[in-house]
Amino acid sequence: MFFSKSFNPATDIPSLAGKVFLVTGGNAGMGYTTCQHLARRGAKVYMGARSEERGKAAVEKLKSEGLGPGDGEVIFHPLDLSDTRKAKESGELFIRVESRLDGLILNAALMMAPYLKSVDGVQDVMMVNHFSHFVLTRTLLPLLKTTAAEPGSDVRIVAVSSAAHTFASNVHFRSLDDINKEYNDAMIPKMARYGLSKLANILFIKELQKRLDAENSPVIALSLHPGGVDTEGAQKGVEGANIIVRGLYSILRTVHLSDASEGSYTAVFAAAAPAVRADPDTYKGTYLVPVARIARPSADASNSALAAELWETTERVLADIGV
Repeated sequence: MFFSKSFNPATDIPSLAGKVFLVTGGNAGMGYTTCQHLARRGAKVYMGARSEERGKAAVEKLKSEGLGPGDGEVIFHPLDLSDTRKAKESGELFIRVESRLDGLILNAALMMAPYLKSVDGVQDVMMVNHFSHFVLTRTLLPLLKTTAAEPGSDVRIVAVSSAAHTFASNVHFRSLDDINKEYNDAMIPKMARYGLSKLANILFIKELQKRLDAENSPVIALSLHPGGVDTEGAQKGVEGANIIVRGLYSILRTVHLSDASEGSYTAVFAAAAPAVRADPDTYKGTYLVPVARIARPSADASNSALAAELWETTERVLADIGV
């Protein structure tokens, strides 16, 4: 393991003036504070959000709280991850309005959601947390690669995963049936399904980095666990859980959980800290835990064959959908 003794975006991120980032789910929680940290270092940050009303309200709130000393900029960008077609449209819109992309932070997620399927027959948690992020990334890759080819560039793709990836058991990604596994035999089926999607995040980054390296692309891809963070999304997710989970979360809120600002530190490190570009071979495809520390995820998350299987099945399902 590699340790970063301390990290604070305010002091450890250099000026990001001239750099452009897109943060999914940026209107609340850790997405919001990720936008804030990057903008305060001078970046232009696009806040990906489904609701224009909530997104623009979040942008105004960020402005009212101040974007100095870096005097960056935050812009609402429409992004609906409930449908891969809409995710693709969002990526295409971004390419039309922007000429560069230095960092893509895949932050948005459904957590403890009921078992429902999208119009295309993919369970909602996997649709939002994996499939639509896969499509968005695929759509934006040409722009990311073009930016990465510029002298002195530093382009990264970051997926916010979770230690909950360890809750998924007997994992396969051979077919849509595997992806849609209900986990009715699990102690907390909602958490197991969420864990499966977070495992997919890590495997996606692992396979993406492998493919980028094969093309000799300098783009760095990382995944991370942000730690225990008390966010609105987590609170809503726990509301639908059983009494044991709700009680445990209540205790954690009191003694252990970080606030959203600190909870986004590892994501900001992954997206913009100079240490990552200074030692790319160490950080490429890695999994980080708080704060800014490389760790080894589960055996499934370290399985290259499983990563390739997920990628191939994802592409096959998307082809069947017509995306």
